[in-house]
Amino acid sequence: MLAVAGVPMLDRVLAALDGAGRRIVVGPARAGLPAGVLTVREEPAGAGPAAATAAALTLIPGEAPGEGLDLVGVFAADLPHLTAAAVQVLVGAVVGAAGRVDGAVFVDERGKRQLLCGVWRGDALRRGVERLGDPVGRSMRAVFDGLVVAEVRWEQDGPSPYFDCDTDEDLTRASGAGQPAVPAESAVQAESAVQAEQRVEW
Repeated sequence: MLAVAGVPMLDRVLAALDGAGRRIVVGPARAGLPAGVLTVREEPAGAGPAAATAAALTLIPGEAPGEGLDLVGVFAADLPHLTAAAVQVLVGAVVGAAGRVDGAVFVDERGKRQLLCGVWRGDALRRGVERLGDPVGRSMRAVFDGLVVAEVRWEQDGPSPYFDCDTDEDLTRASGAGQPAVPAESAVQAESAVQAEQRVEW
C-alpha cells in the first residue's frame, strides 16, 4: 500500500477529482474504490500511459451539442499533493483560453511539462491518441505532440501538486510536507493513471 500520512495516494488523487462527472482508474479491478469510480485496464497490462489513456477514453462519451465543454483530466495516481484547487487552476486555464488551447499542464521550476498532471479538451485528447494508431509503448509526449498546450506554474502556497512519488525518498519527502486530511475510503495501491471527465459550461 503506497500511502502518505496514512492515506493511500490513489485516494488522495480521487478526492481531488471528486467534483468531476466521471472518475476512471486505469488498472486492475479492485474492491473498496469510492462509489461511482470506474476501472478499466490497458491492453496489454503495463502497456504505458498512452495505452492507459486510450483505454480510459473508451469509457468517456464524446461531446454532444448543448452539453458544454468536454474536459478530460489526465493524472498520475502517485500525486500526494494534488488538490481540488490545483485541478481548478488547470480547468480555468483551458476554459479561460476560450478555445485557443487544447489543454493545460503544470510546469516545474525548470519549465518541464508535467504531462501526467493536466486537463485537456476531450476532442483534442482523442485526436492525439487516435493519431498514434497503436498506443502500446508510446509516450504521453507523443500523444500531445502538435497540440496547443498552456503551461501553468504553481504559484500558491504549499507543495507542488505535480510532485510524484517514484522512490522511497519521495515518499519520505511527501510525508513530511504536511498533508491535508483526506478520508481513507480504501486501502489501495497507486496505479498508472487516473482520468476525470467533466462538462464545463462556457
